[in-house]
Amino acid sequence: MRAERIRKTQENENGQSLVEFALVLPLLLLLVVGIAEAGRAWMTQNVLTGAVREAARIAVVQAPGGGWNGPAAITRGNQILADARIAATVSVPIQATQYGDVTATVTYNFTVLSGIIPALGNIQLHSTTTMRREY
Repeated sequence: MRAERIRKTQENENGQSLVEFALVLPLLLLLVVGIAEAGRAWMTQNVLTGAVREAARIAVVQAPGGGWNGPAAITRGNQILADARIAATVSVPIQATQYGDVTATVTYNFTVLSGIIPALGNIQLHSTTTMRREY
């Protein structure tokens, strides 16, 4: 009698695992996708930081013929962003004072989930680097 009751109970619980999996699956997928998007945002922020650092570094050294190296700095910063397929533009001041500070900046609207779910919107990523001119 007792064995028959246990067997009946087990037969009634056959669909329990499927229901539990169906309840947990959306949370698990949300967690995995969230981790992947956070990693993608972090990588993008690192590329932005590298681009403005490189642009500022080029801007603070003297141009080969002497004078301001700002246009070359902007070109190099934008080249780094283009290589990473990031549609942003590095900005460096048009003029700089001798032995003054040069600030390179970039702002980028990071699209969460690559635009698959528009309701999630954008996150604005920003990076700034300031260096002192050497001449």
